[in-house]
Amino acid sequence: MNNPADKSFPVTWDQFHRDSRALAWRLTGMGGFEAVVAIARGGLVPAAIVARELNIRVIESVSVKSYDHQSQGQVRVLKPISEQVLEISKAGGRVLIVDDLVDTGATARAVRDMLPGAHFATVYAKPKGREMVDTFITEVSQDTWIFFPWDLDVAYVAPISGGTD
Repeated sequence: MNNPADKSFPVTWDQFHRDSRALAWRLTGMGGFEAVVAIARGGLVPAAIVARELNIRVIESVSVKSYDHQSQGQVRVLKPISEQVLEISKAGGRVLIVDDLVDTGATARAVRDMLPGAHFATVYAKPKGREMVDTFITEVSQDTWIFFPWDLDVAYVAPISGGTD
């Protein structure tokens, strides 16, 4: 994206918590999950909320890096999924993968390859990656940059129209 200020979607902690709980509500009718895998770092917060709401006690993480601040690069696995959770999946157990966002689908594809039978859920989805996830809450356009609460600080913002008050 050339200028992230052009189309930005700032998300507050309150909104992110509500959206993560909405994701949990949407997942409740899909039967019990035996484990949740959070894609670190962005998926850690929604995975914790979803795990609490769905009473999932086996919580794992996979660390995958594909972004460097605001540009997407090569997908690298920094921390793989534990053997315990891989065995749950191989034995036919229900595993839930949670992330904050699916953008191009590159990260989702890498994690899906590790857990092909898992249910993949994200809070937000962009069109290019939407087909990689099974469940999401809000779709945003591909050229919108989402600013998550951990990326924000309270500051003045100029009106969208560019004018002044």
